Amino acid sequence: MDQLAAMRAFRRVVETGSFTAAAAELNQSHTIVSRQVRQLELELGAQLLNRTTRRFALTEAGQEYYERSRQILDQLDDAAQAVSAHQARPAGTLRINAPMAFGTLELAQWLPQFILANPQLKVDLVCNDRLVDVIEEGFDVALRLTRALPDSTLVAKRLATCGILLAAAPDYLKRQGVPQQPADLAQHNCLTYTLAQKPNEFLFQAADGSEHAVSVRGNLQANTGIALRSAALAGLGIAATSSFIVHEDLRRGDLLQVLPGYTLKPRDLYAIYPQNRHLSPKVRAFVDFAADWYRSPRWE
Repeated sequence: MDQLAAMRAFRRVVETGSFTAAAAELNQSHTIVSRQVRQLELELGAQLLNRTTRRFALTEAGQEYYERSRQILDQLDDAAQAVSAHQARPAGTLRINAPMAFGTLELAQWLPQFILANPQLKVDLVCNDRLVDVIEEGFDVALRLTRALPDSTLVAKRLATCGILLAAAPDYLKRQGVPQQPADLAQHNCLTYTLAQKPNEFLFQAADGSEHAVSVRGNLQANTGIALRSAALAGLGIAATSSFIVHEDLRRGDLLQVLPGYTLKPRDLYAIYPQNRHLSPKVRAFVDFAADWYRSPRWE
């Protein structure tokens, strides 16, 4: 017996005052509704209705069961409506993971606009540079800057491409000279990113497609591009960093791009989230907002 269906049938019989009317509302036959109520009584071991040929009356047990079952069914309907409303609009808490530099310098620029556009949403942003397990650590979505994604059951949506470049302060280049080719970097203080695959080796591609690998050294390496940017601005050396970190410094002239005729392999920005049959509105809203934000190049 489907107990919930039987409870609903019993409720409609009581509230309409008729098996026939209840059956019409439920789009079922009189026989089925009558059978559901009878099975409910058998399951409970109590008579709920005193029946005559023309009418019925609730027993004492039937009155108590009606009151309690009505509350249960109302709560179930409320829960279903709440979930339906939740599925219709972004709501609840959205947990986001992002790299430290990206979350601090870039995501923080547009995240307030996203929150203002979704007032029913609360955002929990966690920034770090370790590779988190999105599912195990309970994140709804993660942003990744990478050259290659590992095999995973997660969904990955590419949002943008972020260049990697060399930058230095004008006074550093005035003191130490401007490198003209990759090999010249061997004579410079290079500030490197610890979490790069090969922190002390830069692989350049020239305009003609040729590749140039250069071993570098320096007196500062860091696991965040923010520290490298600050050191470059202070004139310490030449920083290898993401374009989103220094593009405003380059625009103002506080930093100058080194070896602009050569390129380092860029990284792609991805939104990564668990693969669910029904993508929640809060994740969909975030990914769509990010995709729209980066539809036009931001760091050139």
